[in-house]
Parts: sequence; C-alpha cells; structure tokens
Amino acid sequence: MVKAVEEKLKQQKIFRIIWDYMIITVFSLTYAVGISLFLDPNNLAPGGVSGISIMLSRITPLPTGTWIILLNIPILALGLWKFGLKFLISTIYCTMISSVFMNILSGFGALTSDKLLAALAGGTIMAVSLGMIFKAGATTGGVDIIIKVLRLKYKHLKTGNLYLLMDAAVVTLSGIMFNNLEIALYAAVTIFVNSVVLDTVLYGRDGAKMIYIISDYPKQITDRLLADLDIGVTSLHGEGAYSGKEKEVLMCVMRKPLAPKAQQIVREEDAEAFMIVSDATEIFGEGYKSYFGERL
Repeated sequence: MVKAVEEKLKQQKIFRIIWDYMIITVFSLTYAVGISLFLDPNNLAPGGVSGISIMLSRITPLPTGTWIILLNIPILALGLWKFGLKFLISTIYCTMISSVFMNILSGFGALTSDKLLAALAGGTIMAVSLGMIFKAGATTGGVDIIIKVLRLKYKHLKTGNLYLLMDAAVVTLSGIMFNNLEIALYAAVTIFVNSVVLDTVLYGRDGAKMIYIISDYPKQITDRLLADLDIGVTSLHGEGAYSGKEKEVLMCVMRKPLAPKAQQIVREEDAEAFMIVSDATEIFGEGYKSYFGERL
C-alpha cells in the first residue's frame, strides 16, 4: 500500500515537472514575441538585461537574443555559485529558449511602428508571459539573480527599490544612446505596464498574501524565507487529527510581489509540502499599517 502511494506521488511529481516545462516553453515564446515584434524594433529598452541587450545589438552585429545569453552567462554562474544548480536549472532553460526564439522572430520586423502601441502591447505580453513563467517555477534570469545575490549581503536593501533603480538606469541610458527623450519615456511606459499587468496576473487585485505551510522540513523553509525574502514567519503547533502526530505549521504574511517567490522556496525545500495560500486584504501591526494608516 505504502509503495503504491509512493509510486503515485512519484508519477504526479514527474507529470508536474513536464507540465511546468511545457508552460515555460510556450510562454518563453510569447515573451520573445513581446520583445522581438514590439519593443526591440522600436528601440524600446524595457529595463534589465533585455533592455541592455537591445542597446548592445545596435552597436554590434550580434542580435538581442544572443546578447541576452552572453550577459546572462556570468550572472547565471554567480547564481550557480550562490544558490546551486537545483535553483537555476529551470531559469537556464527559460533564458536559453526565450533568447533563441527572439533571434528567430527578429527577422519578422515590427508588428507596429506606433511606439505607444508597441510599449503597451509589448509590456502587456511580457508581463503575462513572465507571470506564467514565474508560476511554473522559473525566471528569465538577469536582474532577478543579481538582486537576490545583493540581498544576501545587504539585507537592508529593498527589492522593489533595487528593481526601480536598475530599470531607471537602463531607461535613462537608452534615452542618451538613442538621443531621444521620447524613446526613454515610451520605455518607461513599458516598464509601468509590465509592472501593473504582472502584478494582476500573479496576484489579482489582492492587497497581500497569507500562506500556511505544513512540511516535514519547517526549519529549512523558515531559514530560506527569513534569509531570502526578509519576511516574518510564525510557527504554530498543530496535530494531525488522523495520525495524532505533532506538526509544525508555518504562517507568514507578505506583500503580494513576494508570494510566488515564497511558494517557490517551499517547492525547492519540500516538493510534498502542504500549502494554503489566501488573500489578506487588511493587515495591521508592525511593518504594515495602523488602524488609521494607509492600506497595504
């Protein structure tokens, strides 16, 4: 009986991995569409490694997709050193396949020459694609890994502020490089649209997320959540009604951009962990708001 259950769990795990990689492949293609058919041909650099790659492709014979791979090699090596292969394998796959798709699609040219439409469409397509890739447990590499490494040493730095600074630097540089203020402003529109749509895809309109975690590895999960995300974790003591075994239940509340990263940490530490993810629209207390303060 136990062996049959273990075999079923193993099959479910294999199916989930195959399904996740199918999702990553499909949305790596749509991510490439957003860049290669809307942003890149209109000189819109949407921040991060992709924005830098678009600019570099203008002064070298190498296409944007190739530059994304080249720039990600040292970044992925750094991530491999800091976090190990298990953390990065899906990210390496996503980075490679999306970059190849970009190079293939670049020959088709822009679907629109209207820069506002390109910014809106490109930003939206990128955001939807990234949201689905994140849900499948991968990232597109680049800035995500750099920020994660920086926060290992400088825990006081805020993730959102780091993203904002890096994107602002790339957008400003694009305006200087193309000698066109409008280009930089349209690129900023892309970043704004990407942020809003990605937020909606991942979390809907919820103010925050509350996660309950029941796992056989509570300490490892707690250590990762504290170190990687710098969020509070509360340990509750429970008991299985059927088994009578004592269980440690972890409860954590976080601002919504951190929720998929928290879920990924749990998956990495214990693929069989039981998680309950719910909306938390009103949170009062230290680090959030008073009863008369602003909403989360």
